[in-house]
Amino acid sequence: MRRIDEAPASVPPLKAIQAFEQTARFGNVARAAEVLDLTPSAVSHQLARLEAMIGRQLFVRAARGVTLTPVGEQYLKDISGLLHSLAIATERAGSDVSLDCLRLHSSPSFGLLWLMPRLEAFRLSHPDIQINLSCSYESLHFSRDKIDVDIRHGEPNWPSFEVRTVRNETFAVLASPKLVGQRAVAQASDLLDRDLILSEATLLRWPAWFAQHGLARPEKPYALSFDRSYMTLEAASHGLGFALESTLLAQKYLASGALVEVAPEALSAPVAAHHLVFPKAHSGFPRVRRFLEWMEGELGHGFVF
Repeated sequence: MRRIDEAPASVPPLKAIQAFEQTARFGNVARAAEVLDLTPSAVSHQLARLEAMIGRQLFVRAARGVTLTPVGEQYLKDISGLLHSLAIATERAGSDVSLDCLRLHSSPSFGLLWLMPRLEAFRLSHPDIQINLSCSYESLHFSRDKIDVDIRHGEPNWPSFEVRTVRNETFAVLASPKLVGQRAVAQASDLLDRDLILSEATLLRWPAWFAQHGLARPEKPYALSFDRSYMTLEAASHGLGFALESTLLAQKYLASGALVEVAPEALSAPVAAHHLVFPKAHSGFPRVRRFLEWMEGELGHGFVF
């Protein structure tokens, strides 16, 4: 007779799944063991047990670590989110089950400038969903950090996850109306001797932008530089210089007139900077589906899949 704590033969032990997921994440058995508070030999034993159960090799072992085989990559994609779902179900069992908690993580500027002003609209249209929002530039681990959807900034290079890229985001030269009124700007070369504010973390920065226009970077030092877009936009709104920033993030400033686009037809550039990232399994969560549908409606032009 099977003991009550034993899983059915077709279901791998939870410890083996945890060992696999953490080892795949770090590419290192010792690092996975540290996170799981196990010995490396115990993690290796769980991996061997899982591979024996599947009957296929999941990792290629090397002196410097391990890498996933094609079978391992597919398996990781298929099971991503299962541990997260289990953690959320356990949490809900001990809380108010009338509320479904949507856990979001976002890059800071998108979270503050675009998402935060719209959360009240989401709450009004989905009163049964509680929202938990955290912001940082880290790419968090979905199961460990209990994240449903991660809104990331950067190049869309996350092959193990579903990625939906925000369409038609544009970078433009932005400045306060007072600054623009001091001297006209009609072409890129007009900005070579102006006060420029550098956003250090964006995909498109001033040197690359000038290069796109066939110009060398300005010899004049930047007036200011920031590692957050919201700081760049705020500084530009006070007339401290010209910013090269996302009009998606700058919507509030543009709508109020605190910032204006400088020669948008000549100086703007498309960029795919923000992406909704989540494990494939999460697309089956009603709260995630409803959030994605709401996001598409708010963006007006939806996503690139």
